[in-house]
Amino acid sequence: MPRMIKREVNFLVHRRIFFIVSAVLVLAALIALPVRTVTTGSLLNFGIEFVGGSSMDFKSTGDLSIEQMRQAFDDAGQTGAVVQTTTDATTGESGFIVRVPITDAATASALADSIVSTLGLDAQSVEVNTINPSWGASVTRTSAIAFFVAIALIIIYIAIRFEYKMGLCAVLSLVHDLLIIIGIYAVTGREVTPNVVAALLTIMGYSLYDAVVVFHRITDNVGNTARHSFMTVANHSLNQVIQRTINTTLVSLIPVLAMLFFGGATLRDFAFAMSIGLLLGSYSSIAIATPVYALWKQREPKYKKLLSKFGDGLDEFTNVEQLGNE
Repeated sequence: MPRMIKREVNFLVHRRIFFIVSAVLVLAALIALPVRTVTTGSLLNFGIEFVGGSSMDFKSTGDLSIEQMRQAFDDAGQTGAVVQTTTDATTGESGFIVRVPITDAATASALADSIVSTLGLDAQSVEVNTINPSWGASVTRTSAIAFFVAIALIIIYIAIRFEYKMGLCAVLSLVHDLLIIIGIYAVTGREVTPNVVAALLTIMGYSLYDAVVVFHRITDNVGNTARHSFMTVANHSLNQVIQRTINTTLVSLIPVLAMLFFGGATLRDFAFAMSIGLLLGSYSSIAIATPVYALWKQREPKYKKLLSKFGDGLDEFTNVEQLGNE
């Protein structure tokens, strides 16, 4: 038999704390971006796919250390090289991926040959790929278009399915998540690659999923507002779906963490953004989307009367349903 909850968690009574925490995190992210721009000359550490450059994949490098590889590039006059270790999934042999801001294919190949000679590697062990800056600009443009089109479609769908206020609150929580993630990338200096952009677009889905699940439950429960303030109904709805939110997040997070700790460089780029986004998506549905929507709804004449009747706090929901009943 399903276990009935006797007392609900008053999530929304702590909404001011949630808002303060979120405001601090977003403000820190917004400060980190210009600070990084001033100190490094770049808003974020964009990969060569966005700014153009060359990627050199060194395979079968044996016991060669990352310090030796970096020193070889420094000695060759290429001090801006970004060096990452790799492991071949088939043979288990160690290697390196080195990114340099060289957009001329011949110059990049000559540099790679020089590094191979200096370190005594096999001439066939390196693969060089050069990306033109115009291609990077195209990737940036299409990524931005994809993001804004997705935002517009999300608002339209939620407005049709529920109401426009829900759509705007869901997007607000999504922007909150993305700003914090971008701030983390600015602080840590991690490279922003197309894999990170793909992760951010995927995060949009997870973040919105949690918010929409809560909004759907609020819509189902709104008939009980005759006996409660809208804030109480919203809090009750959160309690009904919180177990589902936790389960979904944990199940999604396990393979993402596996990719982060055991995957290759490409998978780690994707998994790092995903792991942060999954946690933030669950948090923002509780701390941003739901309380902002409830506060907005309480300003409507119908619910404003209930607010004056039941007060600004949260009264105990008198018709408590089982947690997670969906």
